[in-house]
Amino acid sequence: MEYNFRDIEKKWQRTWTEIGAYRVSNDFSKPKYYVLDMFPYPSGAGLHVGHPLGYIASDIYARYKRLKGFNVLHPMGYDAFGLPAEQYALETGQHPAVTTEANIRSFREQLDNIGFSFDWSREFRTSQPDYYKWTQWIFLELFNSYFDRKAGKARPIAGLEVAFSMEGNEGAPCPGNESLRFTSADWAGYSARERADILMQYRLAYCGYGEVNWCEALGTVLANDEVINGLSERGGYPVVKKKLRQWYLRITEYADRLLEGLERIQFSEAMKEMQTNWIGKSFGANLFFNVAGSTDRLEVYTTRPDTIFGVDFLVLAPEHELVGRIVPADHQAAVSAYVDYVNSRSERERMAEKKITGCFTGAYAVHPFTGARVPIWISEYVLAGYGTGAIMAVPCGDERDFRFAQHFNIPITNIIGDAYTGEAANPTKDEVLSNSDFLNGTVMRDAIGVVIERFEAMGIGRRKVNYKMRDAAFSRQRYWGEPFPIQWIDGVATPLHDLPLELPFVEKYGPGPEGEGPLANVPAWTARHLETNTMPGYAGSSWYFLRYMDPHNAAAFCDRRLSDYWNQVDLYIGGTEHAVGHLLYSRMWTKALFDLEYIGFDEPFKRLVNQGMIQGSSRFVYRVRGTNRYVSLGLKDAYETDALHVDVNIVDGIELDTGAFRRWRPEYADAEFILEDGKYLCGSEVEKMSKSKFNTVNPNALVERYGADTYRMYEMFLGPVEQSKPWDTKGIEGVHRFLRKLWRLFYDETKGALWTSGAATPEELKVLHKAIKKIEEDTERFSFNTAVSAFMILTSELSDLDCHKKDVLSQTLILLTPYAPHVAEELWHQLGMPGSILDAAYPVLNPAYLVESSKLYPIAINGKTRTELDIALDASQADIEALIRSNEVVQKWLDGKPYKKVVYVPGRMINVVV
Repeated sequence: MEYNFRDIEKKWQRTWTEIGAYRVSNDFSKPKYYVLDMFPYPSGAGLHVGHPLGYIASDIYARYKRLKGFNVLHPMGYDAFGLPAEQYALETGQHPAVTTEANIRSFREQLDNIGFSFDWSREFRTSQPDYYKWTQWIFLELFNSYFDRKAGKARPIAGLEVAFSMEGNEGAPCPGNESLRFTSADWAGYSARERADILMQYRLAYCGYGEVNWCEALGTVLANDEVINGLSERGGYPVVKKKLRQWYLRITEYADRLLEGLERIQFSEAMKEMQTNWIGKSFGANLFFNVAGSTDRLEVYTTRPDTIFGVDFLVLAPEHELVGRIVPADHQAAVSAYVDYVNSRSERERMAEKKITGCFTGAYAVHPFTGARVPIWISEYVLAGYGTGAIMAVPCGDERDFRFAQHFNIPITNIIGDAYTGEAANPTKDEVLSNSDFLNGTVMRDAIGVVIERFEAMGIGRRKVNYKMRDAAFSRQRYWGEPFPIQWIDGVATPLHDLPLELPFVEKYGPGPEGEGPLANVPAWTARHLETNTMPGYAGSSWYFLRYMDPHNAAAFCDRRLSDYWNQVDLYIGGTEHAVGHLLYSRMWTKALFDLEYIGFDEPFKRLVNQGMIQGSSRFVYRVRGTNRYVSLGLKDAYETDALHVDVNIVDGIELDTGAFRRWRPEYADAEFILEDGKYLCGSEVEKMSKSKFNTVNPNALVERYGADTYRMYEMFLGPVEQSKPWDTKGIEGVHRFLRKLWRLFYDETKGALWTSGAATPEELKVLHKAIKKIEEDTERFSFNTAVSAFMILTSELSDLDCHKKDVLSQTLILLTPYAPHVAEELWHQLGMPGSILDAAYPVLNPAYLVESSKLYPIAINGKTRTELDIALDASQADIEALIRSNEVVQKWLDGKPYKKVVYVPGRMINVVV
């Protein structure tokens, strides 16, 4: 019987679907395990071989945990709203609902082809009204909540209103305006509009005006992580700063809990560091400087108040609100030009910029202790959203300030004596201060508290904990997204409770007036005074893992009994690109839902594995310049050539199929080739896998040629899941040969079935249990590449032993099931085993079979090794000598001579002395 993988795989995929093999019940009697892939966006380009890497890893682990007796939740759905879907629809001239549906069909077909164990009965899309109804509902829960700093958690805002009526906001500092103070009498006297405006500054989901990344070409606002080098990540269009009314999530209130939570979850240290740095917690003080000749005061944030007497200039963010007021007429043109330059750059660019840029405003501040005039500059390295958007620059102690001062020839004050050489800044906290008035002789770190106390006593500053992270922009000026369930009545945001508020269908759409969203062009929408922005792409993906637990519930986003059972995602697999976006937002949403007692856990993901990238292995042909002739790699140096990418699918290794090349594109139809040894050999280079480089490989083609089981195992065999590695189709043949060799343990092409029901020998059981130990350990630690190697070794060793014992082969198949489920299921049934292998019990390791009872000793004669003998570990000297006397090879080398003695070192060596 031949290994007909195509028929086998289609047969079992069809059977598993018909019997609902992967449908998961809420069986509370079984231990649960929740395995999840990061929510995919179904691209119009479809999957290439790099995309399924994480899916295969999660599928292996989900199947493994099922065999270990767990009730495994392994769902799949689609992140269908958002800018990529909308932009793809615009580029193809279609409606995003149409393109999204087509993309999902293609995506599903490719996934099914690979044989994943997803429970498709739980599938949903973020663009479905019965899903985004609950996204809107959660938004309103955030809108109707505030963060109680005393309790350290979210509470209903109705309770805050009661507190205001009794005691004002004495015990509830305003996160949106820390200077806001009012009494219960003030609150009673406020109008409904004034009260609404105050409450908006407390809400976890709130509306305000803010500077955003505006992309005119895309007609929308972009998050910071969607802007690269001043251009949109999607499409590469220019991005500028613009002030618009926006919705925000007050994620900054959760900063400390987001940091604390990192200590309780299994994320990589690199991922934890990225989130910690993004949150950017620091301790310091806010300090006021009066602006010379003005009633304005300039507030700066500093982590080093001890260096106050080393301040040589102040730097404002170019977009700081005071810039427009303090710049004298003779500096207006220069300042305006510089501000325009900065507005063309993304925040990421500004933070990474090595070149020193800035502009003197012409204005001065007054030093709070010395009264000296301190020049005020603007520079892109200061960000409006961090701290107060203004810093005090101390060049002798801060390297960036030092380089700025040197570049613009600003005099530098030395406050640390010999510790400052003038060659570089010294950021020490351990030197004794000098040239620092009342701080002279004080160690710098000891001076920090002294200065803050002086600030507070003089009323010019206060102690402050700060965070680099900003509140998350939560609205986009686009069509394809969740509508906000908000109606604006007399300027007040009023929740709508008849959900879902459905997105109206429009044939065509474009930006609304004054940067508003496309919904501003829909008369029926604006007549109801509905919010014209829509939610961002991450709205639906911030809570989707909860909906999988209870996907068809029309009465709640998730039944509490089910969320208590399935609880946290035990294993989450996805890319590092979501480190400071999705992963932070979903953690914040989870904490808010926990605070409001809708769920019983405050971290969504217990363990996170970041898969690496499978890179493309590009191929190049070399066109002789000015001709349509192509010279092979080894001969190209004799010609002037241009290297051109060629489709890797028409190259075998590095040998080009010249006929396929001529048929590939019209311009190559008449191509001529200069060959070497009768072949055209291509150049190669490892690059990102991309359609533009013609180095993508469609998994469908590989599954058709080699089978899904081969493809699955080869993706894992390429290397550790977490590491990036180049794709090489050539290597897949080795894995395919392994599966054919495995098949031959069961079937011979001429003899037919080979398995027997006899008892396994000790040698066979040793091989099997050695494999059980290795494969289980490797699977548990996600070392899938070494597990595949262990399967190859197991198959070779069983072949060498000529082992066809049913008991051994059936256990081997169960081990193989997570990796190659189709061939495992087929051979399981051929063996006549009961039920499906998907529900078999994972083999249990018996350590007794791994205890060595003998050792292979080298047998030396006069110090030279002549043979080897397998000898019992408890053999005596007499046993050894008896074996020596009876061994033909030893007797041959003795050549009839008697030996003087046999040196036997147990566990090490045997030497016969002649």
